[in-house]
Amino acid sequence: MDDGEVDVRVALLGEPLPVELMNTIHVDERGHDTFDLVGDVDSAARWVDAIGPRLPATTGRGPGEARGARDAGGGGAAAALDEQDARRLRALRDALRALAAEVTDAPPQFAVARVPSRREALDTVNRLSGRARIWPELDWPDGGEPTATVGTGSGACDYVLSSLARQAAELFAGPDRRQLRTCLAPGCDRYFVKDHPRREWCTKACGNRARVARHYRRHRGGAARPAHDAAG
Repeated sequence: MDDGEVDVRVALLGEPLPVELMNTIHVDERGHDTFDLVGDVDSAARWVDAIGPRLPATTGRGPGEARGARDAGGGGAAAALDEQDARRLRALRDALRALAAEVTDAPPQFAVARVPSRREALDTVNRLSGRARIWPELDWPDGGEPTATVGTGSGACDYVLSSLARQAAELFAGPDRRQLRTCLAPGCDRYFVKDHPRREWCTKACGNRARVARHYRRHRGGAARPAHDAAG
């Protein structure tokens, strides 16, 4: 499978955005058929465009932006994203997966190709967190309701990278860190935040696949069916 066969919007699970970024890569249990949803400029732009509505609207004054220009989330970043931005996005993804693996005692299939050290991962998060100046701005029209936007003096791509890194810092430093889980359904290597006491899997499909595998073991007395068989 290559990234062209993966619908980016279907791959988004409604998890916190740093977790969505962690889940942009997959290597199957045989070590191949890899897809990477931010693996090149085009795919990274599609992913940033897909998450754009979940980022706060900005009042940007970065390079090429007029004072007071408004951008809904990451829409402008998707158009401006270049190879260096895509590399930074992948570096942040790998750093977050390394930290998440430590938190969750993740099994080997959750490892990225190049596993950064803990220090490297933290440095990456902190460096990218500081790429953009961000501040809250209050908009309150006469006779209307007040709304808050985000002001930034940086470009759209730096704003997206900085926002993702800052949200990651809040995730790992906050209570959701204790709820971060690995999905252990056959063939899955995605993370999720356990938001219900009975939740065990990243999606219902993974839950069904895991139940099929358990049923097979119970009634055949052998090893679980391969993930591609269990899914079918």
